[in-house]
Amino acid sequence: MGEMFVKRGARLVHSDEVAHELMEPGQPVYDEVVRRFGRGILASDGAINRSQLAEAAFGNPGGAPPRVNELNAIVHPAVIAYENEWMQELGRREPNAIAVVEAALILEAGAAGRFDRLVVVTCHPEQRIARFARRMGISEDAARAEVTRRMAAQIPDEEKVKAADFVIDNSGSLEATEQQMERVFAHLRSQM
Repeated sequence: MGEMFVKRGARLVHSDEVAHELMEPGQPVYDEVVRRFGRGILASDGAINRSQLAEAAFGNPGGAPPRVNELNAIVHPAVIAYENEWMQELGRREPNAIAVVEAALILEAGAAGRFDRLVVVTCHPEQRIARFARRMGISEDAARAEVTRRMAAQIPDEEKVKAADFVIDNSGSLEATEQQMERVFAHLRSQM
């Protein structure tokens, strides 16, 4: 979704990509995640194995209890600090830029107040599963289990919609989504 805004001139940072960078070997976040979750989350090259970390953080049926809040307490403050620095620098360089922070957990991180506007993108649950399966190259059953596990750690979409300034329903065609995004972008542009 963020790329649609970029095509119209917005600047974008992906929180997931920032988190991945911060969890690279040698970074303080990496060190703390490994200290708290153990070396069992590491791949043979020393990088964090994301699926092992997800299992440790989200728990598994009949296994360890979820520790996602513990992981978020390590990662979210560092991601927020990075994004704040990025937005400040962008504001100095391009005072009239529209800065977009694409993140799934803005409300969960208690970070919504940092932004002038909150745009929530939704879609039907079955579409979320099918899209995840395609993106990850896994079966729909595996995708359903993973999406269900991840969504259990998030605020329900209904609550996110209530907190939003704008809602884009991504359940329809790409054209319909682009039209909604265009209206949001036009409104943001008019506020400058």
